[in-house]
Amino acid sequence: MQPSGRHAESAPSPWVGRYAGLIRPGGRALDLAAGAGRHTSLLLARGLTVVAVDRDTADLRAAFGAYPACRVVELDLEDGGPWRLGRDYDGIVVTNYLHRPLLPALAEALGPGGVLIYETFMRGQEAFGKPSNPDFLLAPGELRLAYAGTLEVIAFEEGVFQEPRPAALQRIAARKGL
Repeated sequence: MQPSGRHAESAPSPWVGRYAGLIRPGGRALDLAAGAGRHTSLLLARGLTVVAVDRDTADLRAAFGAYPACRVVELDLEDGGPWRLGRDYDGIVVTNYLHRPLLPALAEALGPGGVLIYETFMRGQEAFGKPSNPDFLLAPGELRLAYAGTLEVIAFEEGVFQEPRPAALQRIAARKGL
């Protein structure tokens, strides 16, 4: 399944693609800050039931609103209110988004054996463009430290990556214990 219209060319992150296979087959996944749904599409294609969340859901509704395996939720994750999207997800995907108060909640939202796949910008990104505000850039090692003691790190990378465009990124794939 691919997004329709102008979003059809938006390929999933290779990092997400590499680790999405760790999510329990037939399980339930959360695509947080889903944007136009490039990862929602990937997760649905893998046979998962998906909750796709973003503060602007027009593109998500257009692309996935008719799919029974996808629930689109419009939610401003930074509104200060409680974060209530449920628990026991088999997988959670977050890319190009950082709101630090959500980091512990993501680990709590995973079910036993659930996998978190996260990729976002870090310090150094300001040399490549937006985001450049330090509030939206991870410190070195921050993503790994955020999940130390709560999730088993399967893979972690940080640095400047050239594909799909030059960017300073941190990436983690981590699993909640059984």
